Amino acid sequence: MNYIKFVKEQMALIADRDPAMRSKWEVFLYPSFRAMLAYKRSHKLYLKGKYFRARLISQRAARRTGIEIHPGAEIGEGFFVDHGHGVVIGETTVIGKNVTLYQGVTLGGTGKEKGKRHPTIGDNVMISAGAKILGSFTIGENSKIGAGSVVLKPVPPNSTVVGVPGHIVKRNNIRIPYMDLNQTDLPDPVQSEMDQLRESLNELKKEKI
Repeated sequence: MNYIKFVKEQMALIADRDPAMRSKWEVFLYPSFRAMLAYKRSHKLYLKGKYFRARLISQRAARRTGIEIHPGAEIGEGFFVDHGHGVVIGETTVIGKNVTLYQGVTLGGTGKEKGKRHPTIGDNVMISAGAKILGSFTIGENSKIGAGSVVLKPVPPNSTVVGVPGHIVKRNNIRIPYMDLNQTDLPDPVQSEMDQLRESLNELKKEKI
């Protein structure tokens, strides 16, 4: 790994995605920079079969930065974690190019299954604070995952997902009918189900009368 090249790339990357950056030297203070530096070292060791040393480096980085990246994960260029605390990236996760994560994001599995058990994240995806993506499926390129969402199934490219469990509310820049996305009135699938049950009960009561 060319350290100077990596530093320059991170300077440009963070300056582009974080308006709070005032000096290029602030890159050395960013948890994302330190976590990715450790990841690159641990990933090389992991690929050589030196698993203990790889995990030792990754766990030290996790304690120092709050970002836990398993050395077995595959991460593309242009990856950035804003703030970063509480981020967890599982062993078989595959992340494409120009992906941005915010604090509290989990890219995890759903149990103790073997093989590919973590998500694949396409290029140019943004995953907002506190979102959980659990399982071995793909988040399509150019998609956005809303804050606090829990995604348990594949997401097509160019989609926006919100809610628990996650629902697609926009695809190819077109809103899905009967669902809308804003920062104050997010879709509530649980409430929708309750409303439908209430309507069904009212209809049953009318029939009895």
